[in-house]
Amino acid sequence: MSDLKDQIFSNVTGDMDIFKKIASKIPGFKGYVESQARRDSDKVLRDTIYSRFCELGDQVSTLQRDFISYGEIAYVDDLERSAIKMRTFADRVRTAPRGYSSIFAAVKIKEEDLARLYEFDAALLDKADEVGRAIENVQSSVGTDGLKAAIRNLETVSADCVATFDRREEVVTAQ
Repeated sequence: MSDLKDQIFSNVTGDMDIFKKIASKIPGFKGYVESQARRDSDKVLRDTIYSRFCELGDQVSTLQRDFISYGEIAYVDDLERSAIKMRTFADRVRTAPRGYSSIFAAVKIKEEDLARLYEFDAALLDKADEVGRAIENVQSSVGTDGLKAAIRNLETVSADCVATFDRREEVVTAQ
């Protein structure tokens, strides 16, 4: 996960125009540029998380349609609870503030807290993998006695994403 964060950060900083590169040589200004680059990379990372969870939500929607086609209508509502949690989570990730701390901002984000936010965002990518595995488990459990448990697991994993994001927001509101 650290490699992905480093790659995103270097992509963002690598895109600085010549003015920013020159200005980064001015004492005190380099930290500002680096902070802004971290905020930008945080946004890129969260956009990636959002996209992955949209894809996962699409997979759940496909499962729901398959269940309807196969006459397994009883499970559609169970899957919908997970889908709602994933959509809610994805929308919250997408619309979360970038941690920008201007002079007039209502909530100031300190540098060390911004780093903690970045760590939460990286952990959320891991959650996408976990949800993906839970969806695969539901798919492989169709027609078995383990289907209900697999759907409950998907709902639990989806709810855990929301809980993890709530802990992320505590970093912002603790200011």
